[in-house]
Amino acid sequence: MQSYVIHLIRHGATLGNEEGRYVGSSDLPLSEAGARRLKALAARYEYPRAQAYFTSPQKRCEQTMRILYPQAEVTLMPGLRECDFGAWEGKTAREIAARDPAFARWVSGQGKEVVPPGGESGAEMMRRVCAAFERIVQGMMTSGVASSVVVAHGGALMSILTAYGLPRAKFYDWMTETGCGYSVRVTPGLWMRSKVCEVYAKVPDRGGRREDGGIMMIDLAREAAEKAFGKDGAEKNKNSG
Repeated sequence: MQSYVIHLIRHGATLGNEEGRYVGSSDLPLSEAGARRLKALAARYEYPRAQAYFTSPQKRCEQTMRILYPQAEVTLMPGLRECDFGAWEGKTAREIAARDPAFARWVSGQGKEVVPPGGESGAEMMRRVCAAFERIVQGMMTSGVASSVVVAHGGALMSILTAYGLPRAKFYDWMTETGCGYSVRVTPGLWMRSKVCEVYAKVPDRGGRREDGGIMMIDLAREAAEKAFGKDGAEKNKNSG
């Protein structure tokens, strides 16, 4: 039976990422360092090719796609954009915590009802992202396209992998470096029955090695916890998530 392969890749770093700022709906381009890291990864490792290419419409994702896949014909998927952090956009965790007492509950995962002022809830983002991913899968099955690349944001990719990925893992366990990600295999019978897919490889394939010279970007929520509460508090938040 025909199976379908989707390579999920996180965009390169922006200046806001490097400064530890919340850059969700902010349409920032790649930083110079972020672009250099992507080019270095592309020169050293082979990224998987595909028949179709999808990306969030935000600049950092489109620019990442052009660096990694310069010849690709790309389809923009608005549903893959990053979470809108509202009034928290562009601010560091310390700046937000000093002004909004609800932030501590939000970043710890204990305040599920907390929504960034003027922004988007985690549940709203997950529904939007998952709907976009399901459209990609359905489109591949309908058209017979057997492979695709998706360039999106850390939060979006973690949402997809948490919702559909096998083996099962917690949200933050799917955290990945910029320019990296995972390959998943969709089997029609399993997808139609249980809406799950197999996570079978990392992207790019680096032979078990980790780049030490590049910029190591961690998920914003975990970084925010460490900056707001210190390392002990961040570890507590990580374990409770």
